[in-house]
Amino acid sequence: MSISQIARTISASPTLALNEKAAILREKGEPVIHLGGGEPKSRAPLDAILAVAAHLNTGEIRYAPADGIPALKKAIIRYTDENYGRLVAPENVIASGGAKQAIMVALQAILDPKDEVIFPSPYWVSYPEMVKLCGAIPVAVPPEDGTFYPRIQDIEQRVGSYTKAVMINSPNNPSGVMYSEQFIADIVQFCEKRDLYLIMDDIYHRLVFDGKKSPICYQYAKNLAENSKLILINGVSKLYAMTGFRIGWAIANKKLIEVMTNIQGQQTSGPSVLLQKAAVGALNGIQSGVENLRTTLENNRNVLVDRLKTFEGVKVSKPDGTFYCFADFSAYEKNSTKLSKFLIDKVLVLTMPGVEFGMDGYLRISFCGAINEITEGIERMKWALDPNSPNELYIGDRKLVRDWL
Repeated sequence: MSISQIARTISASPTLALNEKAAILREKGEPVIHLGGGEPKSRAPLDAILAVAAHLNTGEIRYAPADGIPALKKAIIRYTDENYGRLVAPENVIASGGAKQAIMVALQAILDPKDEVIFPSPYWVSYPEMVKLCGAIPVAVPPEDGTFYPRIQDIEQRVGSYTKAVMINSPNNPSGVMYSEQFIADIVQFCEKRDLYLIMDDIYHRLVFDGKKSPICYQYAKNLAENSKLILINGVSKLYAMTGFRIGWAIANKKLIEVMTNIQGQQTSGPSVLLQKAAVGALNGIQSGVENLRTTLENNRNVLVDRLKTFEGVKVSKPDGTFYCFADFSAYEKNSTKLSKFLIDKVLVLTMPGVEFGMDGYLRISFCGAINEITEGIERMKWALDPNSPNELYIGDRKLVRDWL
């Protein structure tokens, strides 16, 4: 069978593959604990459900504009004004099938083959593959100081003649760190000076802890005219626990949004009108659910970090936001894929191997689930790894005997 050169370079999504494995094990009745997930367990807002139900009851489920229905654009404009202090026009907005599609069509609109896109490491697993789908080259930049916090010098050193864009995700998946105000200011001004596109993936921007607030990229931009190369990405998946609704958006200059709309129109004809109605309901409805989720996640984070600190040799940085912790388990096993497989095989705990995020020896552990799952999952992991733990463990009625240490 003949497949394209680009297709041969693209890997399957490891997060989706592990989610599928967990689902299969659960269908078999196995007591799997999923600490690798990327979606909150709270229900979608009632306002979103009522909005989609009301439109469904009309029976008028038709095509929508490729760039989004007017009601959703209006809600996104208001959201941007309230949360970013910037009032944009409808022509500056495109609604897509999730923030992931918004990023993808942005990359397709700006990249030529052999162009380079720079992003700090660790990074979301899809960034390299999305860039490669455009025939371009992903360039991951690990911070030289060994932390998860990049410095502008790290980015500057990797920018070359083929660099077309920089992509920033803060608060960051997988590390949970929120980049400093100084770094965001520096990267915005650097990209303006070098005439580079800057894609700000802000999908977690309100899920931050300890009274902190995410820096707002627009505050540091000197050029917000229609030749600006700043692209802001957001969506309803994380804040509103609406991952399955697949609605995200991009805000950029009008010409770029026009090109992105042309691309999206040829790909999917735009998101489902039903799901857009749900997003309108969420954005315009009661907002207390976002703060409730944030508070729950902050508590879950505290519990998880405290438990991880009881592991001898594990290095953990306290996340500033998101619902992920990126812990260094290299004292136990430097091959994170091997370690992740070991944990699911031996104690039915699913974690994400750090190598998929650009840093081997680490595991991404999610704390968006129930607190009892977090505590039991970490207890199982410690039993499997810590030679000082008891030799036996019960999972339900099943007795496990450790014979590998």
